[in-house]
Amino acid sequence: MNKPVRHISVFIGVLVLALLIQATWVQFVRGDELSGHKDNRRVRIASFAQPRGNIIVGGKPVTGSVETKGSDFKYKRTFTDGELYAPVTGYSSQGYGGNQLEKLNDKLLSGTDDRLFLQRTTDVLTGGKPRGGDVVTTIDPKAQKAAFEGLGKYKGAVVALDPRTGKVLALASTPSYDPSLFAGDRNKDKEAWERLQADKNKPMVNRALKERYPPGSTFKILTAAAALEHGVVTDIDAKGSAPVPYKLPQSTTTVRNDTQSPDCVNGSLKAGLQWSCNNVFLDLADKLGADKMRETAEKFGFNDKEVDTPVRAAESVYPKKLDRPQTALTGMGQGSLDSTPLQIAMMTAGLANDGKVMKPYMVDELRGPDLGTLEKHKPEVMSQAVSADTAKKVQTMMENTARNGTGKKALIDGVTVGAKTGTAQHGVNNEKLPYAWFVSYAKQGDGSPVAVAVFIDPEGSGIDREEISGGGLAGPIAKKVMESVLTR
Repeated sequence: MNKPVRHISVFIGVLVLALLIQATWVQFVRGDELSGHKDNRRVRIASFAQPRGNIIVGGKPVTGSVETKGSDFKYKRTFTDGELYAPVTGYSSQGYGGNQLEKLNDKLLSGTDDRLFLQRTTDVLTGGKPRGGDVVTTIDPKAQKAAFEGLGKYKGAVVALDPRTGKVLALASTPSYDPSLFAGDRNKDKEAWERLQADKNKPMVNRALKERYPPGSTFKILTAAAALEHGVVTDIDAKGSAPVPYKLPQSTTTVRNDTQSPDCVNGSLKAGLQWSCNNVFLDLADKLGADKMRETAEKFGFNDKEVDTPVRAAESVYPKKLDRPQTALTGMGQGSLDSTPLQIAMMTAGLANDGKVMKPYMVDELRGPDLGTLEKHKPEVMSQAVSADTAKKVQTMMENTARNGTGKKALIDGVTVGAKTGTAQHGVNNEKLPYAWFVSYAKQGDGSPVAVAVFIDPEGSGIDREEISGGGLAGPIAKKVMESVLTR
């Protein structure tokens, strides 16, 4: 063989070897990755080749599937009360993919989950119609409706939890959207998708889980718990030493109270919570210091990047580096402190549950097309954030605040209610309308079956600054949600 032919033969041999190596790599090493890739059209076609399983609320499906024509995607998703449940279900679209429970459980819902292999095999042998499995949620339809309708025209969010288990009973976010509007082909639904994306009110943002806001005075219940847990306060009725107005440490800035109550001057912890006296909680946070405040906050879930419901929530932040004035401001829920409504609900539920914070979850069960259980959630303790004794003292103060202070809007006849209002300033020099917050829980004989956090952003609603208060705007919503659970 002459030299040029030999070189060509070697070159061709190298190319063939390279092709064999590449084919082996793609088929065996990257096979699973590529077969499940979001841009693999065959995977997407398979996902819509048969009716999807359903997402279940209160024993009834809030999703469905209908046949489509003129497309290689045979079925598309439908949603019942789409705006009401969008913060829970998310969307599933032929053209735009999915998110939240629809995406996290896509293999089960589409029927391609490995756990459904026997079911698929049986369907092939018997000629049965293939179908995906179901996702059974913890959502209480009455509580969800009360939350959504209560928010009404406002931008905001409501989270209701069962403090004893961590079940998410309601998860509402407004304004919302109907996932049915863009569940089909990208070309047909492009206008609806782009309109939602361009909406300045951000209807597709899940404010309950994915957005963070300063929690304002609702955070004072955590400051109170920290002060009791670390021994800064031992008697909730004992007089304190915080003057009015309160001068921030190492600063010339003074902070006033929104209330004129004389009980705030050198006020006790109980009076401070009852009238939401800023001076009391600024002083307590300064005495505790940043490390002890942060330690307590983290036990309730702050600075945790992996709070999954199973939809992952944004991390709520108690900052790592704070000077004394900044630390003092966190005592009243201001400064550089930020939280999701879910986290504020977890904080409230933990205190209602004698200091034990349960991991929040909104999927109770995964089941196959034959209704057999594939996976059942078991409640998990996230932390014992504070002692039962500390939590019960905070409960005493919150219940007093509901009866005799700023939390009266949440009172329910014949039921023990604990509450705390919150108004959070934000924007440069606080020029924006303040956020309105309200947290509460209701107690029955076997403990507290519900704790609620309500958040309202009144920007653009036409309401005057003087009319904004946590008790006035958010309190009645919390009451309606609690009543819907208690009368279940």
